[in-house]
Amino acid sequence: MTLEIGKKAPNFKLAATNGEIVKLSDFKGKNVILYFYPKDLTTACINQACDFRDKITEFTDNNTVILGVSMDPVKQHHRFIDKYNLPFMLLADEDHAVCELYEVWLLKKLYGVEYMGIVRSTFLIDKKGILVKEWRNIRVKGHVEAVLGTVRGK
Repeated sequence: MTLEIGKKAPNFKLAATNGEIVKLSDFKGKNVILYFYPKDLTTACINQACDFRDKITEFTDNNTVILGVSMDPVKQHHRFIDKYNLPFMLLADEDHAVCELYEVWLLKKLYGVEYMGIVRSTFLIDKKGILVKEWRNIRVKGHVEAVLGTVRGK
C-alpha cells in the first residue's frame, strides 16, 4: 500500500502504553496525529513530545488524538511518559513494520555513517481515516504549531 494524500491511511496494530493493542481504526470519528520519532529520551524527541504535551488541550478541543510511534519497547515508553508527564499514548513498533508502512524507515546518515532508522515524520488522519497531510523529515522547532494550525483549519 502506498501512502497518498486523500486516500485511506494504512491501518495497523501496535502495543500501546495503555496496556492494549491499538489500531488506527479504533479512533474513527476523531482526527489522529500519528507522529514517528527516532528514540525515547533523546533531546529532539523530548522537545517534540513536550511540545505536543503543551498543546494537548488545543488538540483535544479540535477532536484530535496524538499517537507517538518509535521502535522503543512499551517499558521504555513508560519511562518517557512518566519523566515528562506525557498525556498521550506511545506505540511500540519494535520490528519497524508500521514505520515501513508509513515510509519513514529509511537510510539515514550521521557523521558519514549510513544506517537505517526512523525519519521524524508526522501524519494527520481525519475522522474517516483519510490521510490529510504529512510532514516529513521535520525540524522540531515550530512543528507542533504548524500541525495544530492545520488541525484548526479542518
